[in-house]
Amino acid sequence: SPPPPPPLPPPLPVPSADKTNTLKLHWRALQSLPVLPRLTRFGAETIWAGLEPVQVDANRLEYLFESKGGGANFSLTCAQKVRESAVLGVKRSNIVTIALSSLPPPHLLPPAIYSMDDSVLDREDIQSLVPTEEEVRVVREARSLTPLRPLAPAELCLLTLGEVPHLRTRLQLWAFALDYDSMEREIAEPLFHLKLAMEQLSDSATFRWILATVLAIGNFLNGCKARGFELSYLGKLSQVRDTHSRRPLLHHVCSLLLQIYPQSSDFYSDITAVTRAGKVSCDYSLVQSNLRQLEAQCKASWEQLRTLDKEDEKRRKEQRGERRRSHEEFLRDCEDRLDVLRAVHRRVINRFHSFLLFLGYSPSLIRDTRPEDFCKTISDFSLEYRAMHQTILQQREKDGEKDGEKDGEKDGEKDGEKDREKDREKDGEKDREKERQRGGRGGTPKGQRRNHLMSTTQVNQQ
Repeated sequence: SPPPPPPLPPPLPVPSADKTNTLKLHWRALQSLPVLPRLTRFGAETIWAGLEPVQVDANRLEYLFESKGGGANFSLTCAQKVRESAVLGVKRSNIVTIALSSLPPPHLLPPAIYSMDDSVLDREDIQSLVPTEEEVRVVREARSLTPLRPLAPAELCLLTLGEVPHLRTRLQLWAFALDYDSMEREIAEPLFHLKLAMEQLSDSATFRWILATVLAIGNFLNGCKARGFELSYLGKLSQVRDTHSRRPLLHHVCSLLLQIYPQSSDFYSDITAVTRAGKVSCDYSLVQSNLRQLEAQCKASWEQLRTLDKEDEKRRKEQRGERRRSHEEFLRDCEDRLDVLRAVHRRVINRFHSFLLFLGYSPSLIRDTRPEDFCKTISDFSLEYRAMHQTILQQREKDGEKDGEKDGEKDGEKDGEKDREKDREKDGEKDREKERQRGGRGGTPKGQRRNHLMSTTQVNQQ
């Protein structure tokens, strides 16, 4: 047997004739539903057409939303005509109002701050809304003087935030939790670039060839046998010029190096990490101060967490325990990561000093050499060397093309001479062929007549 039909939906309540006046919802009612032109990805009908009817308790709604204004024209918009209490300056009020446009209602801000929930509240947006003690005092006085007058949105927001205990402490702890990764990255990245820069320089064969070439030229010009030179002089190779062609010394160094080591690179492409380590953002004295500041903020966060725990004793112990566990785990993780970061900083700086010793620097010179200055010197030189390297290679290509054109012209002249000789040989053959053809037609060639005369003369003499 077929299944029974589904039960009919409950009928909508029929309003009674003596219905009590209720508050009106001033919405924009849809009197008719549009017909969709075609089947969309959301369906063939509007969402309203597919809603199931909901049964409501008419008597309860009439009781809850009974209009007490004494007339049917009462509306919720009447409350908006009440004058609001505004005590903030125009500039401050505009700042708060603009910030509120992107925030949830003021009564939802304290729970988000207590839980430090960045999915509900953006910590950067709340920074401009932190009230001063004077602002909170003025707003409270205005509310006490006019208790029946509602506060303006800006004043209500500042008063709500001002009632959050230790608001600045909570925001500082929240800021540390959100900014720790970026602050750690500002310390770790320069150290990583410096470590990789030393590895690239020590592994670059072109770097060693450049040093050897400059040392050989310098020893010849100075008439000495120096074992090495300070690398800061590499930046002056483009300033020294020869007295004949006025070309920089860098040009001669690069030309000689390409002649001896044609497989050498442009040097710049070998040391990309040196360029990154030589930028202004990689201030290694600032890296050390940032590390110390991060350690201090981690210690301060522990103190802030203890302060908030004492203040939140009145709140639910379960919520406080969950929050404390999460923050304690985060701060312990920060301490472990700081230990690793301190070790990495110490090892990289010590390795840089060892690298300078490897380059022949004296201990006194090592103390005066900053990593960012050293890397910038090498990076700037590599840019100049790459430009000179490309210029010399391009000039060689042009010279090679010119030599190829000259060789082509010479080959063309030789081929033309051979063609002319072949033409002369062909012309001679044609002339001889014509002579033979004349002799075959009964004519006496000149050579045959001369031989006949000689033989006749000999006979007559006998």
